[in-house]
Amino acid sequence: MLETLQQLPIDPILGLSAECRADPNPSKIDLTVGVYMDEQGLCPVFEAVQRAQQALVAEETSKAYMPPAGDEAFNLGMRRLVLGADSAALRDERVTSLQTTGGCGALRIGAEVIHAAAPRARVFVSDPSWPVHIPLLGSVGLQFQTYRYYDPASHGVDFDAMVADLKSAGAGDVVLLHGCCHNPSGADLSLQQWGAIADMAERQGFVPFVDMAYQGLGDGLERDAAGLRLLAQRLPEVLIAASCSKNMGLYRERTGLAIFVCRDAANARILLGHGLVAARRVYSMPPSHGALLAGRVLADDALTALWRSELAAMCERIKGLRSSLREKLEGACGRDFGFIECEKGMFSFLGLTAQQTLRLRREHSVYLLDSSRINVAGVNAGNIDYLADAVAQVL
Repeated sequence: MLETLQQLPIDPILGLSAECRADPNPSKIDLTVGVYMDEQGLCPVFEAVQRAQQALVAEETSKAYMPPAGDEAFNLGMRRLVLGADSAALRDERVTSLQTTGGCGALRIGAEVIHAAAPRARVFVSDPSWPVHIPLLGSVGLQFQTYRYYDPASHGVDFDAMVADLKSAGAGDVVLLHGCCHNPSGADLSLQQWGAIADMAERQGFVPFVDMAYQGLGDGLERDAAGLRLLAQRLPEVLIAASCSKNMGLYRERTGLAIFVCRDAANARILLGHGLVAARRVYSMPPSHGALLAGRVLADDALTALWRSELAAMCERIKGLRSSLREKLEGACGRDFGFIECEKGMFSFLGLTAQQTLRLRREHSVYLLDSSRINVAGVNAGNIDYLADAVAQVL
């Protein structure tokens, strides 16, 4: 039976990262995988997380299964973090959630619930979007339609085109939105544009599904969530996939949360039941370690304050990298790279052709995607000049 299977293509991002690891060039630069790196090129562990982990290891007395919905402190802390402690939806008890295996697990559980409610639902996905969005949501049988989002000429959101494409979304459809720090473009909606999307959802009846993977890495925890919170305030239904991979550095712990903003408390209880059944079907029980750590951080005032300070410093470093990268590229290339400073989060399109990115890999060991998307957090003081000179040579 198994011998009938054919070789599948390697994931383009993971494949390039593996190629970089095998490259013997000591000057190589990996700008592929979306993982935050510090100045030493390491993915750091937050001190707040380390403290929570030390306490957990000292106090943990069992490795029995977690509750099906996950850790209660984690669920409560994350709902408040994403929606705001003063959220009317939380106050009205029309929000429910369950812990998932990372943000990917939250996307999949959301897809399972959508398919159960509306098997013929169309999911509108931005062009471009994170490549794994469609496999994650499409694996349950949902259908897709793309909407224009990014304008390569302006390096910003083509909002008029986005609105034009979303006019065909109606009741029974879902619109997938990036909560902040759009992956892969770094181009985010303004709060006014979020309001326009809310108007369309009210008028046309589609349900927003917000992927909140980078809260805190754009303009801070509160401003990054402002658009999502506006939707939750105004609309009867919003689905959210939240992740602690980036803003707590819990990548390998696979720590996420599926959040359902519902019409009322009774509907929220129904949605939780469907989410739990879907989780049981997909992975049975949630992992514990990352959620227990995040839950401790969010439940302890001192740890929360420390974590917020560390996250704010990370956010400011990314902004500083964007400013430095713009300066270095403009100095080396003689072109305008001001758009890099206007973008949010870890990603940016440099505006290079696929042939130019291939030359960067082959001639300079600078690894980025064919689309010229880079992880800005892979840049540091030790490689930024080399990167700028390499880009200038291929241009």
